[in-house]
Amino acid sequence: MQLRQSERKRAKIKMALQGSAGSGKTYSSLLLAQGLTNGDLSKVAIIDTENGSADLYAHLGSYNVLSLQPPFTPEAYIKAIEICEQANMEVIIIDSISHCWDELLDFHSKLVGNSFTNWAKVTPRQKSFVDKILQSSAHIIATMRTKQDYVLN
Repeated sequence: MQLRQSERKRAKIKMALQGSAGSGKTYSSLLLAQGLTNGDLSKVAIIDTENGSADLYAHLGSYNVLSLQPPFTPEAYIKAIEICEQANMEVIIIDSISHCWDELLDFHSKLVGNSFTNWAKVTPRQKSFVDKILQSSAHIIATMRTKQDYVLN
């Protein structure tokens, strides 16, 4: 351990946008990324799990797209982030992380034994994904879906 003087550094944004399908998460993420890169979308990558929806906004500029295919494991997301970092992307948009959580829930449901103690097999995988996001050298904007409310009259 070592004590040092504080110093102001340029922090990298780690944020998430949540909303229901079609609420503008991807579009809003791109506008935020545009601001973070002073309008240079060539420094932006979208990790697309939404079956090509990232390309819907190509009219905004030339950003990069990495299409992720099932299974949407935390390890696949980590590899995708690493590819974007190696390409020197300043902003990485993960659209969406909801699929990763769904995969982890599915993995947990297939484990035999005590449901409570089986989370010990799931949590390290989820934690490594979160750690990758937090330790990334890029700004990261993640999107996640929320469930829509249904009202019965």
